[in-house]
Amino acid sequence: MSGPIRWLRRAIADPKIVRHLLADEGEVVVDEVRHHWVVYVVPMLECVVALALLVVMLKVPVDAAWIPFAAALVILVHAGWRALNEHMDRFVITNMRVFRVSGVLTKKIATTPIARILDITVDKPFIGRILGYGHFVFESAAQEQGLRDIRYVGNPDQRDLTIQRLLQRSGLRATAKQDDEEEEQQPAPTPVPVVRGRPRANHPRRPGPPTARRLPR
Repeated sequence: MSGPIRWLRRAIADPKIVRHLLADEGEVVVDEVRHHWVVYVVPMLECVVALALLVVMLKVPVDAAWIPFAAALVILVHAGWRALNEHMDRFVITNMRVFRVSGVLTKKIATTPIARILDITVDKPFIGRILGYGHFVFESAAQEQGLRDIRYVGNPDQRDLTIQRLLQRSGLRATAKQDDEEEEQQPAPTPVPVVRGRPRANHPRRPGPPTARRLPR
């Protein structure tokens, strides 16, 4: 029984982050960010309501018992789907880029290189400061859909520092690489040939001494 459950868990509840890495280019995961546990509060409350409806079902006449049972079933399915959707939404930080994988039956992937991130805003509401979560707002060279707002990030300060370190390393590498390319593109100085020998014909010649003329006898 554990075999089919494990297969179902891998097929549906595993976002398979490793498949999206550029392993041949040396890309590794620095941090895989899941949503903070606060996103599961609403699904848990829905489960409590569904259990209450099941208790009510036991106390109503048999002819009307299907109504709370159907309502509880719908609420349980909605809560499970919402929790699974939050579980599959992952924000991944690698040594080369950041990308986001979301979706249960259909997958959506949004990615941008580390070097294209211009600015990061960390928004921590009052409740978020108490519970330990925040929201990221990314400003990049190309505003990729799905990567601008990353909500309910646990330990936002620590993860912001992680991205800032990667940005710093990427900037230093890009600057060094750009300097090397500029040095390679600079043309070598052309040597000036030195001409020795007789002066050219178009150069003026120095006048010689005056020649003495013979007088007729």
